[in-house]
Amino acid sequence: MFLRPAFAAALALLPATALAQVAKPAAIVADGIPAIPEQLAADTQPYLQARKANFLGWNPADRSMLVKTRFANTDQVHKVRAPNADRTQLSFEDEPILMASVSPGAGEVTVVQKDVGGGEFYQLYTLADGRLQLLTDGKSRNWFGGWSPDGKLLGYSSTRRNGADADLYVIDPRDPKSDRLVATVKGGGWNIADFSADGATALVVNRMSINRADVYELDLKTGKMRALNDLKREVSHIAPRYAPDGGIWVLSDVDSDFVRLGRLDRRTGKFTAVSRNPKWDVTDYALAPDGSFLAYATNEAGVSRLHVLDAATGMTRQVTGLPAGVIPYSIGSAIEIAPWGTIGLSMSSARVAGDAFAVDPKTLAVTRWTANETGGLDPAKNVEPQLVEVKSFDGETVTGFLYRPDPARFPGKRPLVINIHGGPEGQTRPDFLGADNYYLNELGIALFFPNVRGSSGFGKRFVNLDNGPFKREDSVKDIGAFLDALASDTTLDSARFAVTGVSYGGYMCYATATHYSARLKGANCYVAISNFVTFLENTQSYRRDLRRVEYGDERDPRQRAKLIEISPLTSVDKIDLPLLIATGGNDPRVPASEADQIIKAIRGKGGTVWHLLAQNDGHVFRKKENEDYYFWSSVVFWQQTLLGNVPR
Repeated sequence: MFLRPAFAAALALLPATALAQVAKPAAIVADGIPAIPEQLAADTQPYLQARKANFLGWNPADRSMLVKTRFANTDQVHKVRAPNADRTQLSFEDEPILMASVSPGAGEVTVVQKDVGGGEFYQLYTLADGRLQLLTDGKSRNWFGGWSPDGKLLGYSSTRRNGADADLYVIDPRDPKSDRLVATVKGGGWNIADFSADGATALVVNRMSINRADVYELDLKTGKMRALNDLKREVSHIAPRYAPDGGIWVLSDVDSDFVRLGRLDRRTGKFTAVSRNPKWDVTDYALAPDGSFLAYATNEAGVSRLHVLDAATGMTRQVTGLPAGVIPYSIGSAIEIAPWGTIGLSMSSARVAGDAFAVDPKTLAVTRWTANETGGLDPAKNVEPQLVEVKSFDGETVTGFLYRPDPARFPGKRPLVINIHGGPEGQTRPDFLGADNYYLNELGIALFFPNVRGSSGFGKRFVNLDNGPFKREDSVKDIGAFLDALASDTTLDSARFAVTGVSYGGYMCYATATHYSARLKGANCYVAISNFVTFLENTQSYRRDLRRVEYGDERDPRQRAKLIEISPLTSVDKIDLPLLIATGGNDPRVPASEADQIIKAIRGKGGTVWHLLAQNDGHVFRKKENEDYYFWSSVVFWQQTLLGNVPR
């Protein structure tokens, strides 16, 4: 493969002002990437300044709200004392804080979870007076579980025993020496979800895949566990919680294509659904401390809807005062009900960057607690997406969201970037686009976000359509169906289509480039799998079995052969377009070697690859200086591959 003439010409004709370049962050290695013009950094700056406030929970001590937001280079913990009050920063780390939680009861202890350099070997700390005190061993991978109702015990999982199995621990975070192992397990998907009122037992989840998660009750004194569901059935139980009366609430897909909220009988293991949303997944829920009501969210065609359920009568009311957007993922639950009854959560949408809200459970009145900055830009002017539905090669319906530039400002047919989500059990939803709004508003590049088969949110039948190596490329064929449909759109220029994707979407980015190279101008593949066998062999051991369930088992000769056959590295000869590849140097999920080997292969064939390596980051960049430099590199890449000398 050789560099296309138009792309080579664009490189040669870079303006002299490009020599006035942005200073490259110290941890970034930019291999083959042109200088980033200072003017580009200035032009894009407003789009890079949007902030989010992710709700983390309530502080019972002063009724304040805890949120995660970024004022400098990384996300840190902040306190908001009242609606629209100033955010008071509580943590001051160089590394981003993943989560924080205040102890129930008096609320005198705050525990946070963070890693170093994106390596995902998370540690738990107490946070007080702006300083962190380590609770875990500082080496293994630890994951926050849940509090006991009195706030005296914290349950969590840790791989400290052998680096792979997520054993179960409890600790009083006020006394690090109280840390103790309560159960030794096999597998990396275990954690403590909740404690009984008397602190004698805990609910434990073992998540083996999106289709299989079992619930156990653990005797904290003896370490004995008893399964609460039928282990012979492949079903998923999510977020089990004790009610004050000792009953158990849980999310489950038992006897349903979708996840429902209901009760689990601890004696018989029978699940009884309570929520009444048969065509949509319940994604999150919270139980009031007194057990009188629950708040739960449904994913309805990508939009989060909040409902309040009376536990005694089963009557459900929908909250209508929230933006039509998305409740973001959170460790534990994205929804929390305060001891005084107020519901807390975050929401984002095409026109809401991400803010924290409170809901009165009686009146359903909504109060916005934060109003995040969007770089001085008016978010109300952001483009809303259009839902696109197409029939794929086998008649399966697949959907996606299309964002079109303003035709008055950008007349004629516009170039398009297809942006494929990760997972693969992820889902593209109508969320805030952040810096990507620059492509729409300033460059006139349309954006399309597909949900190929294997995406979550459409039922477990749909999510399983791509499982294993022999079905894997069916999802790539879905992209072919979208290319056909979008090429017939009179507002889009099919001669200027491109693809990008992150993680598994990065594999899809490579695979799309191998199957449909002649129909694309470029591919921007981010922390991407290039060879399924080397990926499975080198991903961290604590997550390897989970990935084998999805992709296939490289130890089986027949599956191994198919995994190699469908790997993009095997078909580099078919890639005939320029690539931008971004890599995290500390990525534990998709190691940097996945990028190294495909870059070597493509360049060995005479092809062109721009490579950006963030040495101090992991799977998806979380340090702002790295995010910004990758965004600028992407803008230059799309300007040259999609826009060229075409007026814009």
